[in-house]
Amino acid sequence: MKKNVLAMLLVAGVSVTAFAQTTPAAAPAPAAPQTGTAPAPAPQKKEIKDPAEYNAYMGALGQQDPAAKVSGLEAFLTQYPNSVMKEDALELLMGAYQQTNNSAKMLDTAAKVLTANPCNLRALALVSFTKRALAEAGGAAAAQNLTEAGQAGDKGLQCIPTAVKPDGVADADFQTLKKQVAQIFNGASGMAAFSAKDYPKAQTNLRASVDADPKNLRDVYPLALAYLTPPVCPPPAAAGDATQAPPPAGCSTPEKETAGLFYIARAANLAQGAGQAQIAKFGQSKYTKYHGSADGWSDLMAKAATATDPTGITISQYVPPTPADQCADLVKTKKVEEMAFAEWQLCLSEGRPEDSDKVWSTLKGKPLQMVAHVMSIDSPKQLKLAGSADDIEAKKADIDLSFGAAIPKLQMPKEDTDFQFEGTPVSFVAKPFMMTMSDGALLVKAGTKTPKPPIHKKPAAH
Repeated sequence: MKKNVLAMLLVAGVSVTAFAQTTPAAAPAPAAPQTGTAPAPAPQKKEIKDPAEYNAYMGALGQQDPAAKVSGLEAFLTQYPNSVMKEDALELLMGAYQQTNNSAKMLDTAAKVLTANPCNLRALALVSFTKRALAEAGGAAAAQNLTEAGQAGDKGLQCIPTAVKPDGVADADFQTLKKQVAQIFNGASGMAAFSAKDYPKAQTNLRASVDADPKNLRDVYPLALAYLTPPVCPPPAAAGDATQAPPPAGCSTPEKETAGLFYIARAANLAQGAGQAQIAKFGQSKYTKYHGSADGWSDLMAKAATATDPTGITISQYVPPTPADQCADLVKTKKVEEMAFAEWQLCLSEGRPEDSDKVWSTLKGKPLQMVAHVMSIDSPKQLKLAGSADDIEAKKADIDLSFGAAIPKLQMPKEDTDFQFEGTPVSFVAKPFMMTMSDGALLVKAGTKTPKPPIHKKPAAH
């Protein structure tokens, strides 16, 4: 919301009715019937009965120069600290300080207004708006300013439903005022919630602010971040799959992720200059990560240029293949003999029975020549090795290799070195994976440089 709108709320929107000493008191309302629910009593109009007090108030009120109005209202409040018009005078003083660009005095006066009436909407809007602006300007007090902006916003949202229309204000004007301050309150409350990592509240309040003003980049961009910052919930587990961990607390649903991607595209359309390219680049990276490719991003950008909310927009989530699916694809596209050890391990530990059986029937009983990493020397005839890059990094053995005769001392490999050998698979355990090989044979004498094992990690489990 622009600053001139706030000025309008604080200055032009202020309407105060003062009554002279001679104004007759209002007639009492008829007594409510004893049955049913009694209607809420209408607020009584404020009267200044003392002529001197009335003249002092009206004199201050009539000042056109903001500085003169400040002096007049300060003098009135000093002389009549318990005036029936105290809240009104403070509210006018708050607006006058705003006109003189004295933000410190303006906030100080707003605090006094809220002491007189904790639900004064204009004072709450001023505190919420100004404290948020101070927080966005940075500085040592930025975090505290944002917290106070959010607190004023929360209080304002609580007060709007029960706010009483001031005397002399038209119904339509009062409804406009409530809509305008609601946007200020929602924006500040949402930003404070986002800073506190309360993403559900940030999404709700910032969305309300953006719905009120769809071109308000100040809230459109953080709304997108409120949706996109939490981790994305993993796709639902397949029927009967009990291995998938429960989704992390607070993870983002497909509906929220779609909303976030729409609003980041919307923000890129609303931004100007270099910021536009930066937001678009960030949005495309988020889109690609979620969707699996950049296909459709240009269309989303085009829709977000005119659409004001994500209604009717769907973005499919990329579902990575399961380890079993990855093994099935390997078996279809690659000969077992040409697979890396990590791919054998994937199929034997995670593959479907038909794929695992195919891999094992090809390997079992057939001498294999390969390179592995020596994890431990159990005896001159027994070595524990690691054949996959994952297990080498984890310092975990996945091959149990035995020799028919003891390895000569001078040819014995050292632990934590690479080792080229031949062995015949005889059995395996799927989890934790371990392949047992017999008939071990040295292919390279000790002291000869051994090639590194193939760098092939097991596909990540999902």
